[in-house]
Amino acid sequence: MKLNLYQKTAITTVIATIVLIFVGGLVRASGAGLGCPDWPQCFGMWIPPTNVADLPAQYDASLFNPVHTWLEYINRLVGVLIGLFITATFVISFRYRKSDPVVTIASGAAFVLVLFQGWLGGQVVRSGLSAGMITLHMILAMIILITLLYASFRAMNSRIKIQLSANQRKTLLGVSIAVLVLTLIQMVMGTQIREAVDVAKNVMELPRSEWIDSVGALYPIHRSFSWLVVVPAGLMLFYNRKYKVGSLLRRLGWAVAFLILLQVVAGVILERFGMPGFAQVIHLTGVAVLICAEILYILVVRFSKKGSVS
Repeated sequence: MKLNLYQKTAITTVIATIVLIFVGGLVRASGAGLGCPDWPQCFGMWIPPTNVADLPAQYDASLFNPVHTWLEYINRLVGVLIGLFITATFVISFRYRKSDPVVTIASGAAFVLVLFQGWLGGQVVRSGLSAGMITLHMILAMIILITLLYASFRAMNSRIKIQLSANQRKTLLGVSIAVLVLTLIQMVMGTQIREAVDVAKNVMELPRSEWIDSVGALYPIHRSFSWLVVVPAGLMLFYNRKYKVGSLLRRLGWAVAFLILLQVVAGVILERFGMPGFAQVIHLTGVAVLICAEILYILVVRFSKKGSVS
């Protein structure tokens, strides 16, 4: 399947944005968010030091941790790279301004959002890692990812050859939208729990093993709510089999089911083993990939051809 320049650039940008979310998860799980105490520079330098001896005199040496500093710096570099990718995606999208202007509009929206995201990143640092600012930063990253994914799909939807009857499309859309909505509710609750964890870690200075206990009633709700996501996901697999849908929808359905299971397993590990950092990264990155898979499933169903399943 040969892709044109826009399609290649847009898909690369989507993948790179997921990588950025992964790196951001590493930064948060390791506590490296203030590895660079200023912005846009890092310890007053465009390339941060690797040794405390090279630290500018106006900075407190006790604030310097080379691992945290470079992890946060790499996070910023990846963010800049994403900005360049999104700019290129927007510029190249003008080839669609007449044939499908929605592609250009969506690409332009991602461009505007990434500029705001860059400014917001500076505010996160200046706020001293305020929990609310971090959550907003992460949610905006998800919105950018979804916008890019939609633009990429719009540029490629003519390749979709799946045929569904009106009733099949209605059923699959209903089930898949239910999965997505419930996942988004879970994600919002998860961001609130992460804010409470940040308070336990940074304000109350509790040990990692006590972070979950400090959250309160929201965590049990979040944990139990996961079963509400599992049920419609199971229905999605059931209807995929019943309607004998094409291989693309089958694969997306199994991908959604696997990623939901991965989220549940990561959540259990977080609770039972004292919030290990690797599970935090899996939980954060996993929900980003899960939402992408769910949206792709919905888009494939939405743009399927009318008729019977082949």
